[in-house]
Amino acid sequence: MGHRGAPADEPENTLRSFRRALAVGVAAVELDVQLTKDGRLAVIHDETLDRTTNGTGRVKDFTLAELHRLDAGRGEPVPSLEAVFDLVRGKAHLVVELKQPEAAGALLDFFQERRAFESATVISFWHPAVKALKQAEPRFNTGVLLVGCPVDPVGLARAANSDALILQYAYVTPELVDAAHNHGLLVYVWNIDDITTLKPYLTMNLDGIGSNRPNILIEYLKKVEAEVSSEQ
Repeated sequence: MGHRGAPADEPENTLRSFRRALAVGVAAVELDVQLTKDGRLAVIHDETLDRTTNGTGRVKDFTLAELHRLDAGRGEPVPSLEAVFDLVRGKAHLVVELKQPEAAGALLDFFQERRAFESATVISFWHPAVKALKQAEPRFNTGVLLVGCPVDPVGLARAANSDALILQYAYVTPELVDAAHNHGLLVYVWNIDDITTLKPYLTMNLDGIGSNRPNILIEYLKKVEAEVSSEQ
């Protein structure tokens, strides 16, 4: 899963980054959405423009058209969710992180208009927003983001009526994955960017592995697959 596309090689959360991730063969791409001044969904991680664009100020104080005129790296504009969706659909699964609860309504409208529930998953650290989206539209695939090692991660996911747990990899164990799977939950981890870190997780039966360097992980997995095939 390309985290914000392929940000080790291209500007994060840009069409250029997502194209690179698709080119190296990811099964899914992850992105972040923020609500704009005119109620649209912009693909950008931060609440402010300063770190990832040549603009300054809060995303919510600009219209989507104004954001599109900014440089998000290598001449790339801040894209809309529509633009990324059209690029990715049919090529990879789309994982959309809801950064702020106030964008939930626009996200619900978007997916209902596009009828895109099977091709995407909505995730967030805002578990009440995840639960509300699932209640409003049961066709949503949803996931709850967690940092740390809670006593009952399965219970947290079930409390949000979520389909998946998305955890920082360092806190994931085989026992946690097994418990989640036994309760019908998927498990994704974020973000693994090197092979040494990756190797222990390949035996855990994970459902997704996020990476800022998806090409490195995919090349290694292809190599392992080729070696297994040659031995058979």
